[in-house]
Amino acid sequence: MKTTKKLVLVLSLTIVLTVLLTGCMPGDGANSSEKLAGFFTGIWHGWIAPFSLIGSFFKPNLSIYEVHNTGFAYDFGFYMAIISGFGGLSLFRKKHRENNSNN
Repeated sequence: MKTTKKLVLVLSLTIVLTVLLTGCMPGDGANSSEKLAGFFTGIWHGWIAPFSLIGSFFKPNLSIYEVHNTGFAYDFGFYMAIISGFGGLSLFRKKHRENNSNN
């Protein structure tokens, strides 16, 4: 009985997380707004870039990069999030492998 409750909880959290992530994805550039995407928006879009990429397979007008941005600040945040997210994982794996090989 406990595993059923745990499965329902995990599925519910996954659905809620998916809905939250898709609500904050970059647009296709067709709807320009007065507020441009800045540094922190760039960080967010960099973190959710893998989800945006997968979503763009199913919805062609979805992009992983916001066209209406502030320029350097958005770019810096976006690439900082991409590098820290994926680079951080590879550094962790390398360090984790080295620790396991020493034991």
